[in-house]
Amino acid sequence: MKNRIIDVSVGTRRADAAAVKADLLAVGVFEDGPCCAAAASVNKTLGGPLKRLKQLGDFEGKAQTSAMVYTDGKIAASRVLFVGLGPRDKTDVQTLFKAAALAAHQAVDRKAKTLGLLLYCAQGKAAPVSLEQAGQAIAEGIGFGAYRYDEYIEQAAKKRASKLTATILTAEAKTAVALKKGAAIGAITAAAQSYARTMANRPANVITPATLAAEAKKLAASIPSLRCSVLEQKQLSAKKMGGILAVGQGSANPPRLIVLEYKPAGASAKTPVIGLVGKAITFDSGGISLKPGQGMEDMKFDKSGGIAVLGAMRAIAHLEPHVNVIGLIPAAENMPSGASYRPGDIVTTYSGKTVEIQNTDAEGRMILCDAIAYAKTLGCRTIVDMATLTGACVVAVGAKRAGLMGNDESLIEQLKAASVKTGERLWHLPCDDEFVEAMKSKIADLKNVGGKWGGACTAAAFLSQFAQGAKWAHIDMAGVGVWGADEKQAPGSIGFGVRLLTEFIRAQGK
Repeated sequence: MKNRIIDVSVGTRRADAAAVKADLLAVGVFEDGPCCAAAASVNKTLGGPLKRLKQLGDFEGKAQTSAMVYTDGKIAASRVLFVGLGPRDKTDVQTLFKAAALAAHQAVDRKAKTLGLLLYCAQGKAAPVSLEQAGQAIAEGIGFGAYRYDEYIEQAAKKRASKLTATILTAEAKTAVALKKGAAIGAITAAAQSYARTMANRPANVITPATLAAEAKKLAASIPSLRCSVLEQKQLSAKKMGGILAVGQGSANPPRLIVLEYKPAGASAKTPVIGLVGKAITFDSGGISLKPGQGMEDMKFDKSGGIAVLGAMRAIAHLEPHVNVIGLIPAAENMPSGASYRPGDIVTTYSGKTVEIQNTDAEGRMILCDAIAYAKTLGCRTIVDMATLTGACVVAVGAKRAGLMGNDESLIEQLKAASVKTGERLWHLPCDDEFVEAMKSKIADLKNVGGKWGGACTAAAFLSQFAQGAKWAHIDMAGVGVWGADEKQAPGSIGFGVRLLTEFIRAQGK
Protein backbone atom coordinates (compact mmCIF):
# COMPACT_ATOMS: atom_id res chain seq x y z
CA MET A 1 0.00 0.00 0.00
CA LYS A 2 1.39 3.38 -0.95
CA ASN A 3 1.97 5.51 2.14
CA ARG A 4 -0.15 8.61 1.71
CA ILE A 5 0.58 10.04 5.16
CA ILE A 6 1.18 13.78 4.99
CA ASP A 7 4.83 14.85 4.88
CA VAL A 8 5.58 17.53 7.48
CA SER A 9 8.76 19.59 7.58
CA VAL A 10 9.63 22.16 10.26
CA GLY A 11 12.15 24.98 10.08
CA THR A 12 12.90 28.27 11.82
CA ARG A 13 13.49 31.70 10.35
CA ARG A 14 14.28 35.23 11.45
CA ALA A 15 11.93 37.44 9.47
CA ASP A 16 9.27 40.08 9.56
CA ALA A 17 6.17 37.90 9.93
CA ALA A 18 4.08 40.35 7.88
CA ALA A 19 6.44 39.87 4.94
CA VAL A 20 6.47 36.06 5.01
CA LYS A 21 4.47 34.40 2.25
CA ALA A 22 2.37 31.57 3.65
CA ASP A 23 -0.99 29.98 3.04
CA LEU A 24 -1.61 30.43 6.75
CA LEU A 25 0.15 32.52 9.42
CA ALA A 26 -0.57 31.48 13.02
CA VAL A 27 -0.18 34.32 15.53
CA GLY A 28 -0.22 33.72 19.27
CA VAL A 29 -2.55 35.79 21.45
CA PHE A 30 -2.69 35.75 25.24
CA GLU A 31 -5.83 36.78 27.07
CA ASP A 32 -4.23 40.20 27.64
CA GLY A 33 -3.10 40.69 24.03
CA PRO A 34 -0.65 39.56 21.32
CA CYS A 35 2.22 37.31 22.39
CA CYS A 36 4.97 39.74 21.34
CA ALA A 37 5.68 43.01 19.55
CA ALA A 38 5.88 41.24 16.17
CA ALA A 39 2.43 39.72 16.72
CA ALA A 40 1.04 43.13 17.74
CA SER A 41 2.50 44.58 14.55
CA VAL A 42 0.72 41.96 12.40
CA ASN A 43 -2.56 42.79 14.13
CA LYS A 44 -2.02 46.53 13.58
CA THR A 45 -1.16 46.08 9.90
CA LEU A 46 -4.38 44.12 9.43
CA GLY A 47 -6.37 47.02 10.90
CA GLY A 48 -6.67 45.71 14.47
CA PRO A 49 -9.13 42.81 14.06
CA LEU A 50 -8.39 41.49 17.56
CA LYS A 51 -10.29 44.35 19.19
CA ARG A 52 -13.40 43.72 17.09
CA LEU A 53 -13.21 39.94 17.64
CA LYS A 54 -13.12 40.52 21.38
CA GLN A 55 -16.01 42.97 21.27
CA LEU A 56 -18.09 40.39 19.42
CA GLY A 57 -17.11 37.69 21.89
CA ASP A 58 -15.75 35.57 19.06
CA PHE A 59 -12.17 35.38 20.34
CA GLU A 60 -10.63 36.36 23.66
CA GLY A 61 -7.27 34.59 23.56
CA LYS A 62 -8.36 31.64 25.68
CA ALA A 63 -6.25 28.51 25.31
CA GLN A 64 -7.31 26.11 22.54
CA THR A 65 -9.44 28.71 20.74
CA SER A 66 -8.76 30.45 17.46
CA ALA A 67 -10.11 32.97 14.98
CA MET A 68 -9.39 33.16 11.25
CA VAL A 69 -9.10 36.40 9.33
CA TYR A 70 -8.31 36.98 5.66
CA THR A 71 -5.56 39.45 4.93
CA ASP A 72 -6.75 40.89 1.59
CA GLY A 73 -3.15 41.59 0.62
CA LYS A 74 -2.34 43.73 3.69
CA ILE A 75 0.42 41.25 4.61
CA ALA A 76 2.14 38.54 2.57
CA ALA A 77 0.26 35.60 4.12
CA SER A 78 -3.15 34.68 2.69
CA ARG A 79 -4.77 34.06 6.07
CA VAL A 80 -4.00 34.79 9.69
CA LEU A 81 -5.10 32.40 12.39
CA PHE A 82 -5.08 34.04 15.80
CA VAL A 83 -4.39 31.23 18.26
CA GLY A 84 -5.33 31.56 21.94
CA LEU A 85 -2.56 30.95 24.48
CA GLY A 86 -4.55 31.62 27.64
CA PRO A 87 -3.16 33.60 30.60
CA ARG A 88 0.34 34.95 29.94
CA ASP A 89 1.58 33.98 33.41
CA LYS A 90 0.54 30.36 32.96
CA THR A 91 2.49 29.70 29.78
CA ASP A 92 4.23 26.33 29.71
CA VAL A 93 5.46 23.91 27.08
CA GLN A 94 2.02 22.34 26.78
CA THR A 95 0.49 25.74 26.00
CA LEU A 96 2.82 26.04 23.04
CA PHE A 97 2.48 22.40 21.97
CA LYS A 98 -1.31 22.62 21.89
CA ALA A 99 -1.33 25.99 20.15
CA ALA A 100 0.99 24.73 17.41
CA ALA A 101 -1.06 21.54 17.07
CA LEU A 102 -4.26 23.54 16.65
CA ALA A 103 -2.65 25.76 14.02
CA ALA A 104 -1.25 22.82 12.06
CA HIS A 105 -4.55 20.96 12.23
CA GLN A 106 -6.42 23.92 10.77
CA ALA A 107 -3.73 24.43 8.13
CA VAL A 108 -4.21 20.87 6.88
CA ASP A 109 -8.00 21.25 6.98
CA ARG A 110 -7.64 24.24 4.65
CA LYS A 111 -5.31 22.42 2.27
CA ALA A 112 -2.50 24.78 3.19
CA LYS A 113 0.93 23.87 1.91
CA THR A 114 2.84 26.49 3.92
CA LEU A 115 2.39 27.51 7.54
CA GLY A 116 4.15 30.28 9.47
CA LEU A 117 4.00 30.34 13.28
CA LEU A 118 4.65 33.36 15.48
CA LEU A 119 3.83 31.98 18.91
CA TYR A 120 6.63 32.74 21.39
CA CYS A 121 9.64 35.02 21.81
CA ALA A 122 10.14 35.47 25.59
CA GLN A 123 13.79 35.62 26.68
CA GLY A 124 15.80 35.82 29.90
CA LYS A 125 15.83 33.95 33.19
CA ALA A 126 12.30 35.10 34.02
CA ALA A 127 10.84 33.57 30.84
CA PRO A 128 8.34 30.83 31.75
CA VAL A 129 9.67 28.58 28.98
CA SER A 130 13.18 28.67 27.53
CA LEU A 131 13.43 29.36 23.82
CA GLU A 132 14.95 25.94 23.20
CA GLN A 133 12.05 24.28 25.03
CA ALA A 134 9.63 26.45 23.08
CA GLY A 135 11.15 25.47 19.75
CA GLN A 136 10.89 21.79 20.63
CA ALA A 137 7.31 22.06 21.87
CA ILE A 138 6.15 24.01 18.81
CA ALA A 139 7.83 21.59 16.40
CA GLU A 140 6.26 18.62 18.18
CA GLY A 141 2.88 20.33 18.18
CA ILE A 142 3.10 20.99 14.45
CA GLY A 143 3.75 17.32 13.74
CA PHE A 144 0.97 16.22 16.05
CA GLY A 145 -1.67 18.58 14.68
CA ALA A 146 -0.84 18.02 11.02
CA TYR A 147 -1.11 14.25 11.26
CA ARG A 148 -3.92 12.45 9.46
CA TYR A 149 -4.42 8.73 9.05
CA ASP A 150 -6.01 8.40 5.63
CA GLU A 151 -3.71 6.07 3.71
CA TYR A 152 -6.62 3.76 2.82
CA ILE A 153 -8.91 6.52 1.59
CA GLU A 154 -8.60 6.71 -2.17
CA GLN A 155 -9.51 10.39 -2.42
CA ALA A 156 -7.36 11.50 0.54
CA ALA A 157 -4.82 13.29 -1.63
CA LYS A 158 -7.57 15.49 -3.06
CA LYS A 159 -8.80 16.47 0.40
CA ARG A 160 -5.51 17.89 1.64
CA ALA A 161 -2.02 18.84 0.56
CA SER A 162 0.52 16.02 0.43
CA LYS A 163 3.10 18.12 2.28
CA LEU A 164 3.05 20.85 4.90
CA THR A 165 6.08 23.11 5.19
CA ALA A 166 5.99 24.87 8.55
CA THR A 167 8.29 27.70 9.65
CA ILE A 168 8.66 28.95 13.22
CA LEU A 169 9.11 32.72 12.97
CA THR A 170 10.78 35.37 15.12
CA ALA A 171 12.04 38.89 14.57
CA GLU A 172 15.18 38.43 16.72
CA ALA A 173 18.42 36.75 15.60
CA LYS A 174 19.30 35.32 19.05
CA THR A 175 15.77 34.04 19.47
CA ALA A 176 15.94 32.32 16.08
CA VAL A 177 19.14 30.46 17.05
CA ALA A 178 17.65 29.13 20.29
CA LEU A 179 14.33 28.21 18.68
CA LYS A 180 16.16 26.38 15.91
CA LYS A 181 18.11 24.25 18.38
CA GLY A 182 14.93 23.12 20.10
CA ALA A 183 13.00 22.69 16.88
CA ALA A 184 15.65 20.32 15.53
CA ILE A 185 14.97 18.00 18.47
CA GLY A 186 11.22 18.47 18.21
CA ALA A 187 11.17 17.64 14.51
CA ILE A 188 12.82 14.27 15.26
CA THR A 189 10.47 13.35 18.09
CA ALA A 190 7.43 14.58 16.16
CA ALA A 191 8.34 12.45 13.15
CA ALA A 192 8.84 9.44 15.41
CA GLN A 193 5.46 10.00 17.04
CA SER A 194 3.73 10.30 13.67
CA TYR A 195 5.48 7.12 12.52
CA ALA A 196 4.21 5.34 15.62
CA ARG A 197 0.68 6.64 15.07
CA THR A 198 0.65 5.19 11.58
CA MET A 199 1.97 1.81 12.75
CA ALA A 200 -0.63 1.70 15.54
CA ASN A 201 -3.47 2.76 13.24
CA ARG A 202 -2.79 0.08 10.65
CA PRO A 203 -5.21 -2.83 10.96
CA ALA A 204 -4.44 -6.37 12.05
CA ASN A 205 -4.56 -7.76 8.51
CA VAL A 206 -1.65 -5.42 7.70
CA ILE A 207 0.33 -5.45 10.96
CA THR A 208 0.95 -9.00 12.15
CA PRO A 209 3.84 -10.09 14.39
CA ALA A 210 5.82 -10.96 11.26
CA THR A 211 5.16 -7.68 9.42
CA LEU A 212 5.88 -5.69 12.59
CA ALA A 213 9.21 -7.49 12.86
CA ALA A 214 9.93 -6.72 9.21
CA GLU A 215 9.15 -3.05 9.85
CA ALA A 216 11.56 -3.00 12.80
CA LYS A 217 14.29 -4.51 10.64
CA LYS A 218 13.60 -1.93 7.94
CA LEU A 219 13.85 0.86 10.49
CA ALA A 220 17.13 -0.43 11.87
CA ALA A 221 18.59 -0.77 8.38
CA SER A 222 17.95 2.95 7.82
CA ILE A 223 19.79 4.14 10.97
CA PRO A 224 23.48 3.18 11.43
CA SER A 225 23.37 3.22 15.24
CA LEU A 226 20.37 0.86 15.42
CA ARG A 227 20.50 -2.92 15.18
CA CYS A 228 17.58 -5.33 15.03
CA SER A 229 17.29 -9.04 15.71
CA VAL A 230 14.11 -11.10 15.78
CA LEU A 231 13.37 -14.29 17.67
CA GLU A 232 10.94 -16.34 15.60
CA GLN A 233 8.84 -19.27 16.77
CA LYS A 234 11.64 -21.87 16.71
CA GLN A 235 13.98 -19.59 18.63
CA LEU A 236 11.27 -18.71 21.13
CA SER A 237 10.70 -22.42 21.67
CA ALA A 238 14.43 -23.07 22.05
CA LYS A 239 14.65 -20.35 24.70
CA LYS A 240 11.49 -21.66 26.40
CA MET A 241 9.61 -18.38 26.21
CA GLY A 242 6.39 -20.04 27.22
CA GLY A 243 4.44 -16.83 27.85
CA ILE A 244 4.85 -15.45 24.34
CA LEU A 245 4.33 -18.86 22.76
CA ALA A 246 1.16 -19.57 24.73
CA VAL A 247 -0.53 -16.33 23.73
CA GLY A 248 0.42 -16.71 20.08
CA GLN A 249 -0.31 -20.40 19.62
CA GLY A 250 -3.98 -19.93 18.70
CA SER A 251 -3.22 -17.71 15.71
CA ALA A 252 -2.21 -18.48 12.14
CA ASN A 253 0.28 -15.62 12.57
CA PRO A 254 3.12 -16.93 14.78
CA PRO A 255 4.58 -14.68 17.52
CA ARG A 256 7.88 -12.81 17.46
CA LEU A 257 10.20 -11.13 19.95
CA ILE A 258 11.72 -8.05 18.34
CA VAL A 259 14.97 -6.73 19.84
CA LEU A 260 16.26 -3.28 18.83
CA GLU A 261 19.65 -2.20 20.16
CA TYR A 262 21.02 1.34 20.20
CA LYS A 263 24.64 1.86 21.18
CA PRO A 264 26.12 5.38 21.15
CA ALA A 265 29.54 6.18 19.76
CA GLY A 266 32.17 5.87 22.48
CA ALA A 267 30.10 3.55 24.66
CA SER A 268 32.09 1.51 27.17
CA ALA A 269 31.44 -1.29 29.65
CA LYS A 270 30.46 1.40 32.17
CA THR A 271 27.81 2.95 29.91
CA PRO A 272 24.44 2.06 31.46
CA VAL A 273 22.04 -0.24 29.62
CA ILE A 274 18.34 0.59 29.79
CA GLY A 275 15.60 -1.71 28.56
CA LEU A 276 12.34 -0.46 27.05
CA VAL A 277 9.73 -3.19 26.76
CA GLY A 278 6.46 -2.71 24.87
CA LYS A 279 3.43 -4.99 24.56
CA ALA A 280 2.47 -5.61 20.93
CA ILE A 281 -0.67 -7.70 20.68
CA THR A 282 -1.39 -7.03 17.02
CA PHE A 283 -4.99 -8.04 17.58
CA ASP A 284 -6.67 -9.08 20.79
CA SER A 285 -9.85 -11.10 20.50
CA GLY A 286 -9.45 -12.24 24.10
CA GLY A 287 -8.72 -15.78 22.92
CA ILE A 288 -10.88 -18.52 24.45
CA SER A 289 -12.05 -15.92 27.00
CA LEU A 290 -13.56 -14.05 24.06
CA LYS A 291 -14.23 -10.33 24.32
CA PRO A 292 -17.67 -8.87 23.48
CA GLY A 293 -18.06 -8.09 19.80
CA GLN A 294 -18.87 -4.40 20.31
CA GLY A 295 -15.72 -2.33 19.98
CA MET A 296 -13.51 -5.28 19.12
CA GLU A 297 -12.31 -3.46 16.00
CA ASP A 298 -10.29 -1.22 18.28
CA MET A 299 -8.26 -4.17 19.52
CA LYS A 300 -5.79 -3.42 16.75
CA PHE A 301 -4.58 -0.76 19.20
CA ASP A 302 -3.47 -3.40 21.70
CA LYS A 303 -0.06 -3.17 20.07
CA SER A 304 0.33 0.47 21.14
CA GLY A 305 2.92 -0.14 23.88
CA GLY A 306 5.20 -1.99 21.49
CA ILE A 307 4.68 0.65 18.84
CA ALA A 308 5.63 3.36 21.38
CA VAL A 309 8.91 1.53 21.98
CA LEU A 310 9.46 1.23 18.22
CA GLY A 311 8.89 4.97 17.73
CA ALA A 312 11.03 5.88 20.73
CA MET A 313 13.92 3.76 19.45
CA ARG A 314 13.71 5.62 16.14
CA ALA A 315 13.90 8.99 17.90
CA ILE A 316 16.63 7.86 20.31
CA ALA A 317 18.84 6.57 17.51
CA HIS A 318 18.57 9.91 15.70
CA LEU A 319 19.15 12.02 18.83
CA GLU A 320 22.13 9.89 19.96
CA PRO A 321 22.09 10.20 23.78
CA HIS A 322 25.07 8.66 25.59
CA VAL A 323 23.30 5.60 26.99
CA ASN A 324 22.81 2.07 25.69
CA VAL A 325 19.16 1.29 25.01
CA ILE A 326 17.59 -2.05 24.17
CA GLY A 327 14.00 -2.04 22.96
CA LEU A 328 12.15 -5.34 23.32
CA ILE A 329 8.79 -5.80 21.60
CA PRO A 330 7.04 -9.12 22.23
CA ALA A 331 4.49 -9.44 19.43
CA ALA A 332 1.63 -11.92 19.21
CA GLU A 333 -1.95 -12.20 18.00
CA ASN A 334 -4.42 -13.47 20.62
CA MET A 335 -6.99 -15.55 18.77
CA PRO A 336 -9.43 -18.37 19.59
CA SER A 337 -8.88 -21.68 17.81
CA GLY A 338 -8.37 -25.35 18.49
CA ALA A 339 -4.74 -24.58 19.21
CA SER A 340 -5.33 -21.71 21.65
CA TYR A 341 -4.12 -21.73 25.20
CA ARG A 342 -6.95 -22.29 27.64
CA PRO A 343 -8.18 -21.22 31.07
CA GLY A 344 -6.72 -23.78 33.47
CA ASP A 345 -3.47 -24.26 31.53
CA ILE A 346 -0.19 -23.93 33.41
CA VAL A 347 2.50 -22.13 31.41
CA THR A 348 6.21 -22.21 32.16
CA THR A 349 7.69 -18.80 31.36
CA TYR A 350 11.22 -17.86 30.26
CA SER A 351 12.19 -17.10 33.87
CA GLY A 352 11.21 -20.61 34.95
CA LYS A 353 8.21 -19.35 36.94
CA THR A 354 4.95 -21.14 36.24
CA VAL A 355 1.65 -19.35 35.67
CA GLU A 356 -1.87 -20.71 36.00
CA ILE A 357 -4.03 -19.27 33.23
CA GLN A 358 -7.39 -18.18 34.60
CA ASN A 359 -8.32 -15.85 31.75
CA THR A 360 -6.80 -15.88 28.27
CA ASP A 361 -7.70 -12.19 27.89
CA ALA A 362 -5.03 -11.37 30.48
CA GLU A 363 -2.50 -12.04 27.76
CA GLY A 364 -0.40 -8.88 27.81
CA ARG A 365 1.31 -9.75 31.07
CA MET A 366 2.14 -13.19 29.66
CA ILE A 367 4.18 -11.81 26.79
CA LEU A 368 5.67 -8.99 28.86
CA CYS A 369 6.93 -11.30 31.59
CA ASP A 370 9.12 -13.19 29.11
CA ALA A 371 10.45 -9.98 27.56
CA ILE A 372 11.22 -8.40 30.95
CA ALA A 373 13.09 -11.48 32.12
CA TYR A 374 14.98 -11.62 28.80
CA ALA A 375 15.92 -7.94 29.10
CA LYS A 376 17.78 -8.76 32.30
CA THR A 377 19.84 -11.43 30.52
CA LEU A 378 20.80 -8.80 27.93
CA GLY A 379 22.33 -6.65 30.66
CA CYS A 380 19.47 -4.23 31.35
CA ARG A 381 19.62 -3.10 34.96
CA THR A 382 16.89 -0.50 34.43
CA ILE A 383 13.71 -1.61 32.66
CA VAL A 384 10.60 0.36 31.73
CA ASP A 385 7.67 -1.47 30.20
CA MET A 386 4.68 0.12 28.51
CA ALA A 387 1.41 -1.57 27.68
CA THR A 388 -2.31 -1.18 27.05
CA LEU A 389 -2.68 -3.63 29.90
CA THR A 390 -5.85 -3.23 31.95
CA GLY A 391 -9.29 -1.69 31.72
CA ALA A 392 -8.98 -1.36 35.50
CA CYS A 393 -6.39 1.37 35.01
CA VAL A 394 -8.88 3.41 32.99
CA VAL A 395 -11.42 2.98 35.79
CA ALA A 396 -8.82 4.13 38.32
CA VAL A 397 -7.32 7.19 36.62
CA GLY A 398 -9.52 7.94 33.60
CA ALA A 399 -8.59 8.43 29.98
CA LYS A 400 -6.22 11.40 30.34
CA ARG A 401 -3.46 9.71 32.35
CA ALA A 402 -1.53 6.45 32.30
CA GLY A 403 -0.87 4.45 35.45
CA LEU A 404 2.72 4.30 36.70
CA MET A 405 3.98 1.56 39.00
CA GLY A 406 7.38 0.16 39.87
CA ASN A 407 9.92 -1.01 42.40
CA ASP A 408 12.27 1.99 42.50
CA GLU A 409 11.28 5.48 43.65
CA SER A 410 14.09 7.27 41.80
CA LEU A 411 13.02 5.66 38.52
CA ILE A 412 9.41 6.60 39.20
CA GLU A 413 10.43 10.22 39.78
CA GLN A 414 12.53 10.30 36.59
CA LEU A 415 9.56 9.11 34.54
CA LYS A 416 7.27 11.64 36.22
CA ALA A 417 9.77 14.40 35.36
CA ALA A 418 9.80 13.29 31.71
CA SER A 419 6.00 13.23 31.78
CA VAL A 420 5.85 16.86 32.91
CA LYS A 421 8.05 17.89 29.98
CA THR A 422 6.08 16.03 27.31
CA GLY A 423 2.58 16.43 28.71
CA GLU A 424 1.98 12.67 28.55
CA ARG A 425 0.60 12.45 32.05
CA LEU A 426 1.30 9.67 34.54
CA TRP A 427 -0.24 8.84 37.91
CA HIS A 428 1.66 6.75 40.46
CA LEU A 429 -0.21 3.68 41.71
CA PRO A 430 0.92 0.94 44.14
CA CYS A 431 1.97 -2.62 43.29
CA ASP A 432 3.43 -3.80 46.59
CA ASP A 433 3.30 -7.07 48.48
CA GLU A 434 -0.45 -7.13 49.10
CA PHE A 435 -1.00 -7.10 45.32
CA VAL A 436 1.70 -9.74 44.77
CA GLU A 437 -0.10 -11.94 47.27
CA ALA A 438 -3.29 -11.62 45.22
CA MET A 439 -1.45 -13.05 42.18
CA LYS A 440 -0.26 -16.25 43.85
CA SER A 441 -1.77 -19.51 42.65
CA LYS A 442 -2.49 -22.64 44.66
CA ILE A 443 -1.27 -24.89 41.85
CA ALA A 444 1.49 -22.77 40.20
CA ASP A 445 3.88 -20.00 41.18
CA LEU A 446 1.47 -17.31 39.96
CA LYS A 447 -1.90 -16.90 38.29
CA ASN A 448 -2.54 -14.42 35.50
CA VAL A 449 -5.48 -12.59 37.08
CA GLY A 450 -6.14 -11.32 40.59
CA GLY A 451 -9.37 -10.65 42.38
CA LYS A 452 -12.13 -8.16 41.66
CA TRP A 453 -10.35 -5.04 42.91
CA GLY A 454 -7.20 -3.17 41.93
CA GLY A 455 -6.73 -4.90 38.59
CA ALA A 456 -4.10 -2.46 37.33
CA CYS A 457 -2.11 -2.91 40.55
CA THR A 458 -2.32 -6.71 40.58
CA ALA A 459 -1.24 -6.83 36.91
CA ALA A 460 1.79 -4.69 37.72
CA ALA A 461 2.53 -6.81 40.79
CA PHE A 462 2.55 -9.89 38.53
CA LEU A 463 5.13 -8.25 36.26
CA SER A 464 7.24 -7.18 39.25
CA GLN A 465 8.01 -10.82 39.93
CA PHE A 466 9.91 -11.04 36.65
CA ALA A 467 11.81 -7.77 37.14
CA GLN A 468 13.48 -8.73 40.42
CA GLY A 469 17.12 -7.68 40.45
CA ALA A 470 16.52 -4.67 38.16
CA LYS A 471 15.13 -1.19 38.65
CA TRP A 472 11.74 -1.49 36.98
CA ALA A 473 8.73 0.64 36.15
CA HIS A 474 5.49 -0.22 34.41
CA ILE A 475 3.29 2.20 32.47
CA ASP A 476 -0.30 1.08 31.89
CA MET A 477 -1.47 3.22 28.98
CA ALA A 478 -4.78 1.45 28.37
CA GLY A 479 -6.86 4.62 28.54
CA VAL A 480 -4.62 7.08 26.72
CA GLY A 481 -3.44 5.38 23.55
CA VAL A 482 -6.32 6.41 21.31
CA TRP A 483 -8.25 9.61 20.67
CA GLY A 484 -11.81 9.53 19.37
CA ALA A 485 -13.17 11.96 16.81
CA ASP A 486 -12.20 15.45 17.91
CA GLU A 487 -12.56 18.60 15.87
CA LYS A 488 -9.09 19.72 16.97
CA GLN A 489 -7.24 16.45 16.40
CA ALA A 490 -7.32 13.39 14.16
CA PRO A 491 -9.01 10.27 15.52
CA GLY A 492 -7.02 7.11 16.14
CA SER A 493 -3.68 6.56 17.84
CA ILE A 494 -2.05 9.56 19.50
CA GLY A 495 1.35 7.87 19.68
CA PHE A 496 1.35 8.10 23.47
CA GLY A 497 4.66 7.23 25.05
CA VAL A 498 7.03 7.96 22.16
CA ARG A 499 8.05 11.38 23.41
CA LEU A 500 7.83 10.29 27.05
CA LEU A 501 10.26 7.39 26.64
CA THR A 502 12.54 9.47 24.44
CA GLU A 503 12.69 12.30 26.99
CA PHE A 504 13.37 9.80 29.79
CA ILE A 505 16.29 8.30 27.84
CA ARG A 506 17.66 11.73 26.87
CA ALA A 507 17.77 12.69 30.55
CA GLN A 508 19.76 9.51 31.35
CA GLY A 509 22.27 10.29 28.63
CA LYS A 510 23.08 13.82 29.77
